Amino acid sequence: MLIHYNIHMNIHSKKILEYIEREIVATTSDIAKLLKISWNTAESYLKDLAIENEIKKIKKEGVNLWMQKMWKKEYKEIKKEEH
Repeated sequence: MLIHYNIHMNIHSKKILEYIEREIVATTSDIAKLLKISWNTAESYLKDLAIENEIKKIKKEGVNLWMQKMWKKEYKEIKKEEH
């Protein structure tokens, strides 16, 4: 089962990273819809990418936002400007 998961993770990782690069920010639901998988599976893939330091998770008002690691600083600066 672990081998099966790793194969799917590798296939989906590229799609997830391309989506986040294009859209800047993604929710777990966005990724679930993109890959036609459950929310829980999408969340698992996203967490794995975060562990690998590919993306960062930001918890915002009951929703998980995912973005490339390099975007986290810019996101915080934008949020500061809004207040």
